Amino acid sequence: VQLQASGGGLVQAGGSLRLSCVASGRTFSTYTMAWFRQAPGKEREFVAGISWRGGTTYYADSVKGRFTISRDNAKNTVYVQMDSLKPEDTAVYYCARQNGIVPDTTPALYDYWGQGTQVTVSS
Repeated sequence: VQLQASGGGLVQAGGSLRLSCVASGRTFSTYTMAWFRQAPGKEREFVAGISWRGGTTYYADSVKGRFTISRDNAKNTVYVQMDSLKPEDTAVYYCARQNGIVPDTTPALYDYWGQGTQVTVSS
């Protein structure tokens, strides 16, 4: 399984970005997916997760109301739409796969990770 994240970049505060993560393999639709992020000098933190059919989503308090996670199982792709971006959202963003029914915030429960895409929000 390979996860390929893209869509990062430099944006001004208040702007928007949409990250995409394409998964290889035939079983994408049976797994929970999530986005994490890691800023310099900080631990990797959960951002948003979505169940295998998309019926359950879960967000970190810091992004709730600003970020929206979605998935297209026909395209083996998970997205996160990031609006009203803040400088504190600056980080490398990773997509990850979890063998679970609902999203979990614990990185150790995710078995495959994408390579990361840099998001930089200027003030």
